[in-house]
Amino acid sequence: MAQSATLKIGDQELELPVLEGTENEKAVDVRKLRSTTGYITYDEGFGNTGSCQSEITYIDGEAGILRYRGYPIEQLSENCRFIDVAYLVIYGELPSTAERARFSAALTEQAPLRAGMERFIQNFPRDAHPMAVLSSSLNALGAYYPHIASNNHQRDLEHFDEAAAIALSKVRTIAAHTYRVSGGLPLNYPKKSLGYAENFLHLMFSVPYDEYNATPEVARAINLFLLLHAEHEQNCSTSTVRMVASAGANLFASAAAGVNALWGPLHGGANQAVIQMLTAIHEAGDDGSKFLEDAKNGKARLMGFGHRVYKNYDPRAKIIKGSFDAALASLGITNDPLLDIARNLEQAALSDDYFISRKLYPNVDFYSGLIMNALKIPAEMFTVMFAIGRMPGWIAQWHEVASNPKAKINRPRQIYVGPAKRDVPGFGE
Repeated sequence: MAQSATLKIGDQELELPVLEGTENEKAVDVRKLRSTTGYITYDEGFGNTGSCQSEITYIDGEAGILRYRGYPIEQLSENCRFIDVAYLVIYGELPSTAERARFSAALTEQAPLRAGMERFIQNFPRDAHPMAVLSSSLNALGAYYPHIASNNHQRDLEHFDEAAAIALSKVRTIAAHTYRVSGGLPLNYPKKSLGYAENFLHLMFSVPYDEYNATPEVARAINLFLLLHAEHEQNCSTSTVRMVASAGANLFASAAAGVNALWGPLHGGANQAVIQMLTAIHEAGDDGSKFLEDAKNGKARLMGFGHRVYKNYDPRAKIIKGSFDAALASLGITNDPLLDIARNLEQAALSDDYFISRKLYPNVDFYSGLIMNALKIPAEMFTVMFAIGRMPGWIAQWHEVASNPKAKINRPRQIYVGPAKRDVPGFGE
C-alpha cells in the first residue's frame, strides 16, 4: 500500500504522496501543494529538497556509502580505470571489451582542438584564471559543433555520443593548453598510444627535449582522482548543470555553467585550500601542533577534514590515500615540509578525541590536494582537475534532463520579504 503524509493547514488537511527510492529513501511529494492550497515549502539552500529523481548516483553520508549506478566506489576503484567509470556513469553499464575500445577510440579522435580553439585559448591573458578559460572554452565548443549544440534537446540527443566524447576528451586538452599558455610554453598534442590520464600528464608536462613519462603509480593516482570525482549526486555544480539543461540548453553550455559553479571556493576550491593551509602553517614555522590547538579553540579553520555530506569517513579518502603514498614513493619524495605537516595533521585527526568525536576525518580533498602538489600542478589548476573528473557526471545529468519528455524548466519559488506596495514620490500629483 502506497504511503502518504498528512499536512494540516488551519482547518484543511491535505494528503501528500510519499515517494520511495531504490535504497528506501523517502520524500513527501509537494508538487501540487501550491495549486491546491496556495502555500509553498521553504527550504533555504535546498538541504531537504529533492529536486529530481535520478538513476546515476547513490550516497548515504551517515554510513559513508557512494555508488555509481549501483556499483560500490570501492569495487570500481579497485577494478576499473577512469574511462570505464566514465562510460558507466554516462551510459548506465560498464563497457564490454568492444564498447570500451569504441569509447576509447572516440576519446582519442576528439582529443585535439581545432586551430581556432587553440588561438582562442592563447588570446587569454597569461595570468587569466584557468577556470575562466575552461568555462569560456567549453561554451565556445558549441560554436564549433553547432550540429550537436542546437539548444534543441531532441536534435542534440541524436548526436549525444559525439557530444559526450567531445566534452570528455577536450576538457583535458583545454585544461592542459591553458596551463601551457600560462607558462609561455609551446602546446603539446595528444598521443594515440597513451591512456586518458597519461595523455593528460603528457599534454601538461612534456617538453621537446624531455618527454614526460608518468610512472604507473602516478598514472594510477590521477586515474583514481578522476574516477573518485566522476559523480557526486546533486551538489551545487551538478544542480546548476541540470538547472541550465532544463531551459533547453545544449550539453556544452550546461557543462560550462557547471564549471562556473564549481569555481566557487565553497564548492570546488577545497583541495586548493588544503595546500594554502599547509603553506601558511609552514611559513609560520609551525609543524602543525599550534595550528591544531588553534583549530580546537576556533582560531583557525582546518581544511580538508570533515564533509558536508559524509558524517562518517569519506569513502573516497580511504581509497585515494593508498595511491597517494604509492605515487610519492615512485617519485622519490620522502622529505617535504608540507607533506610532514600534512601527516602530523592526519595523525592527529585519526587519534585525537576532539576530531574523532566530531568526525573530522581527512576527506578526499585533503589527499587530492597533496597529490597534485607533489606532481607540481599549480594550485590554481586544482579546481580544473576537479572539473575534468566531474565531466562524466555532468554529461549523464544533462542526458537525464534532456531525455525526459516530461521535464519542466526548473523554477524555484521564493518568499518575498521586501517593502510592501508603496507609491513613487510625486506619483498622481
